[in-house]
Amino acid sequence: PCGKQQQQQQQQQQQQQQQQQQQQQQHQHAPSLAAVLPGTGGASPPPPPLPPAQQQQQQELTSLFECPICFDYLLPPILQCPAGHLVCKQCRQQRSVCPTCQGSLTPNIRNLAMEKVASAILFPCKYATTGCSLALHHTEKPKHEAICEYRPYSCPCPGSSCGWEGSLEAVMSHLMHAHKSITTLQGEDIIFLATDINLPGAVDWVMMQSCFGHHFMLVLKKKCEGHPQFFATVLLIGTRKQAENFQYRLELHSRCHRLTWEASPCSIHDGVPVAIYNSNCLVFDTATAHLFADNGNLGIN
Repeated sequence: PCGKQQQQQQQQQQQQQQQQQQQQQQHQHAPSLAAVLPGTGGASPPPPPLPPAQQQQQQELTSLFECPICFDYLLPPILQCPAGHLVCKQCRQQRSVCPTCQGSLTPNIRNLAMEKVASAILFPCKYATTGCSLALHHTEKPKHEAICEYRPYSCPCPGSSCGWEGSLEAVMSHLMHAHKSITTLQGEDIIFLATDINLPGAVDWVMMQSCFGHHFMLVLKKKCEGHPQFFATVLLIGTRKQAENFQYRLELHSRCHRLTWEASPCSIHDGVPVAIYNSNCLVFDTATAHLFADNGNLGIN
């Protein structure tokens, strides 16, 4: 019996060794999850650039989707005129005649073959001419372009109906010429004075601050949806990446009270509505405002 037990133990040890060797071999040859799955700790390298021949082929394919009117790319659902010519959705809403054959653009005819091709290629961002180098699937393209850093900047002045758009370099020039009432103060520490905070309805107070080689827009917004509230924030006249390099502090104080808020500024690409939506601002009600106000004027350090 002792001899049989020893044989069984040896067989079990041999089987365990074989299993361990097999597991080691599988581990050596199998890729790790971190190398395969994005966001699990393994940084996958960026895809290599396409060879010149494939780049040319990609450009030729995407050129087939250019709208003959606005030259933007057509994205699914893709509609054609009875003769097979393509026009983008936005231009179809403004025209009733095909610009290529002068035929009627109605009825709406889907081009399913072109939609399949569109799902198999990548489209350049519409702001490629201003510096964006991304190529995206048609389902991702609209979402990216809505927040693309290279899209035109809108006028950052809140409370105005200004429809100006332009480059980042032209924003300050526009503000100085079209919104001359906005005061600009120099230095790291300033006092932002909001006068007549008891004015009825929605009101915006705006001031510019220049320091560290950049321009910042200080905004105090009064909203009267439900019970009146005040929202104070700082915007950088710059990109989101540049905004990450700064911290600001807003401070209200009276003889017995102090209210402080610290955060990173938003880029004017996002604007005040995004700051309020993300709660990236100092929020206080009218009772708090009156606690720190002096004769209806509120000073924010």
